[in-house]
Amino acid sequence: MPFNSSTPLVYYNKTAFKEAGLDPEKGPKNFDELMEYSQKLTKKNGDKTERHGFALATYGWFFEQLLVKQQANYANSQNGRADKATKVDFDTNGAGLKVFESWKKLYDTGAVVNLGRKTDETKSAFIAGKIAMTMDSTAALKDIMNGVGGRFEIGTAYLPAVDGSKNGGVSIGGASLWVMDKKDKEKQKAAFEFIKFMVSPEQQAFWSKNTGYFAVTKKAYDLPELKEHLQKFPQFQTAINQLHDSPKTATGALLGVFPEARQTIELNLEKMIQGQSTPEGAMKDASKTINDAIANYNKINVK
Repeated sequence: MPFNSSTPLVYYNKTAFKEAGLDPEKGPKNFDELMEYSQKLTKKNGDKTERHGFALATYGWFFEQLLVKQQANYANSQNGRADKATKVDFDTNGAGLKVFESWKKLYDTGAVVNLGRKTDETKSAFIAGKIAMTMDSTAALKDIMNGVGGRFEIGTAYLPAVDGSKNGGVSIGGASLWVMDKKDKEKQKAAFEFIKFMVSPEQQAFWSKNTGYFAVTKKAYDLPELKEHLQKFPQFQTAINQLHDSPKTATGALLGVFPEARQTIELNLEKMIQGQSTPEGAMKDASKTINDAIANYNKINVK
C-alpha cells in the first residue's frame, strides 16, 4: 500500500533572489536558467565565497528523474515494465549523456558546490544560507521550513528541464507498507487494520502537513485542515501541481540491482566532477557496470 510518496523539487531562497535581481516567484525552468541564476546568486567576499548559487547532491535518484524529465527510459523493455530489463537505455537514447554533460557544466561555472552524496549535507547548507538553491525530495520541505525558521523566505519550483524544452514531468518516489505472508491470519488481519489506519484521510493529511510527502488518498485533500495548510503554505502545493502536470508515461525503471546501479551512477558523477573522467567516459563506465550487474542478476534470479 503506498504510504510516503514523493518527487524532487527545487528549493530556493526567495530573499537571495530579490537581492540578485531575480523574480522570487519564478524558479529556474531549465539547466540554462539554473546556471545563469547560480552565477547571479553566488556571493563573494574577496577570494572567499560566502554563498554558492546552487548545490546538487551526487544522488542517483536525481539522475533517474532527469531522464524522466526528458521522457527517456532508464532501461529497455519499457523500463523493465513490459518484460524484464536486460540492459540500460540511457547510454543509447542520448538522455544519459545529456544529464552527465549538464551536471558537469553546472560545476564548471564555479557557482555550484559539491557537498557529497548525502542530501542531508546539502539540505543543511541551504538552511544555513550557504547556498541559494538546491534540489531535494518534497519530503524534506517541513524540515527545511522548520530549520530556516523565517530567516529567509523559501520558494519551491519544478524540476528543471535538462534540454530546455521538454516537460516530461517526474516519477513518483517514496515507499510503501507491506503485509508479509507468514501464515498467521490473525497477524495479517491486525497488520491490515494498521495499514488502513495509516492511509486513512486523517492520518495522511497529518503526515503530509508535517513532512511534505503527498497524501496518497484523494479524500485527504478534501479535509479542511489540509486545504488550509496548502493555502497558508503554497510551497507544499508545488509538488502536487508538478505531479498533476506529469504525463502518465513518467515512470521509473524496475530493476533488481537498483542499489548497485545508483551507487555506480554516483561514483561516476564524482569522477567526472573531480576531473577524472569526461561526461561521455562516465556515462559509458556507468552503463557497462550496471549492464553487467543486470546480466548477473537475471542469470541468478529470473526464470
